Order: sequence, then C-alpha cells, then structure tokens
Amino acid sequence: MPRSVLTLHGEDKLTWYQSSEKVRRGFCSVCGSALFWDPAGHDFIAIGMGAFDKPTHTHLEKHIFTADKGDYYDIADGLPQNSQ
Repeated sequence: MPRSVLTLHGEDKLTWYQSSEKVRRGFCSVCGSALFWDPAGHDFIAIGMGAFDKPTHTHLEKHIFTADKGDYYDIADGLPQNSQ
C-alpha cells in the first residue's frame, strides 16, 4: 500500500529488522508476529494480511515467489503465479 495512506496504531510495539540492504521487516515486539515488508527507496510498504481485523474486504490478486514455496503447498486457486 502507498506509505502516504498508512496509519499505524500501536507503533510503540513495532520493531524493525534490517534483513538486507534493500529491505527491512517490521515485527510486533510483544508477540513476534511479522507485520511489514518495507523495501528501501519505494513509496509503498507491504503489510501481512494477518495484521488486519476481520472483515478485511480484500482479495488475493496473485501469488509471488512461488519458486521458493514449500513442496507441501499446492496453489490451485487459478490466480496468476510469479516465480520471483
């Protein structure tokens, strides 16, 4: 989502980890849940769908990094799959 429309509540419970030169990841400092994927130099931030209360009123558009998925996953919903 665009950073410009993101509003955080409970930001004092957010911890960031610089996982590479290009990406930092945001975690809940209380329970350890992964919440954000924040790419450097971009105007968007990715938010884990599990961070939202229900109902989310969203839908999946595509699957990404499917080349790296576990061999126990079967993606059979007909949505586009990007290997990287």
